[in-house]
Amino acid sequence: MVEKLISLSLKNRMVVLLLAAGLFAWGIYSIQKNPIDAIPDLSENQVIVYTEWMGRSPQVIEDQVTYPLVTNLQGIPKVKNIRGTSMFGMSFVYIIFEDNTDIYWARTRVLERLNYTQKLLPQDVSPTLGPDGTGVGHIFWYHLDAPNVDLGEQRALQDWYIKFALQNVQGVAEVASFGGFQKQYQIVVDPHKLTYYNLTLMDVLKAVKANNNDVGGRKFEMTDMAYIIRGLGYIENIEDIENITVSTRNSIPIKIKDVASLQMGGDLRLGIFDYDGTGEVVGGIVVMRYGENADQVIKSIKEKIKEVEKGLPEGVHIKVSYDRSTLIEEAIESVKGTLMEELIVVSLVIILFLFHWRSALIIIIQLPISVAVGFILLEAFGISSNIMSLTGIALAIGVVVDDGIVMVENSYRHIAEAQEKKSNTL
Repeated sequence: MVEKLISLSLKNRMVVLLLAAGLFAWGIYSIQKNPIDAIPDLSENQVIVYTEWMGRSPQVIEDQVTYPLVTNLQGIPKVKNIRGTSMFGMSFVYIIFEDNTDIYWARTRVLERLNYTQKLLPQDVSPTLGPDGTGVGHIFWYHLDAPNVDLGEQRALQDWYIKFALQNVQGVAEVASFGGFQKQYQIVVDPHKLTYYNLTLMDVLKAVKANNNDVGGRKFEMTDMAYIIRGLGYIENIEDIENITVSTRNSIPIKIKDVASLQMGGDLRLGIFDYDGTGEVVGGIVVMRYGENADQVIKSIKEKIKEVEKGLPEGVHIKVSYDRSTLIEEAIESVKGTLMEELIVVSLVIILFLFHWRSALIIIIQLPISVAVGFILLEAFGISSNIMSLTGIALAIGVVVDDGIVMVENSYRHIAEAQEKKSNTL
């Protein structure tokens, strides 16, 4: 079989050369298309279901949320394992799928099952899917440099401007905010005043909820004009809340400010974000989607940040806290340098040992073609170009060279012996 293959190759040299050139061109194309990252993604193929039910103990969360979700998500196809975690006010369910399962197909199946499971959960409890990111998807962190802006205003800029802009970048699954204070209107109810006016806390809650809304009316026609009637009732400032009527006594309205005091404050925080010991900062974490090119996504994020900074208040800038592209580029350049050094050294060693440029050329040509074929296989199997995969290619060059030297030297020896025998016969 090998003899026939060699004979066929010798008889069709142009076809062999064209195939080699085609493989090399295909490898160059695969190198350009293959995702680049510093580390391989070895995380499990999972879908996260997150449920929030604030104020409940872990035991209540386990019994009424986590357990119903875990038991009813078990029938999904291609599921290997399901893990549930319950904590104060929150539940996490991790559905682990088989490695060859498409992640978006898996998310669709989970959503279908959640539509049924929703009926088994307590009222007003709604499970949601986590972002379609991986365990190594945290590719970029940033923070705001705003010395003259308070933390509440910084968090508002992050949540309502910067975050939405960066989420539009191709390949970004989620932008998670951290630090600062989430601004909120706080109503501090006086229980003695509630008792005096014979009101309950629920009366105050219903009044605030009912008065923070827009309502629509019907069309009103006058002469040849038609007007759409609607009531504008959204809360815009503290005074709007203070003047909300809770009840009436003898035609006299009892307002929120009569039973409570109002203030602008921040939501309860479970931690802070400090930058190099200089104080608290506000920022975000960019999470990459499955199968995306980390290096390209980071470049797109940096370009988007330049656009976003133009709309920020004067003196506010976006600074980089963590940028994986630096690690990616340094790791790739290091491995590329090693590959080039190996190619040069191996070529010199072949020429010195064989001292026959045509034989050395055969081995030198097969090195880039072998590397190109390696990248074709990386692209075909969905493996990114990272430290592990490129190091494997670098190590494999030694094996390729050893095989090539043995085969070429053996062929050279047989040809030399045959020529010597022919000359002796003559």
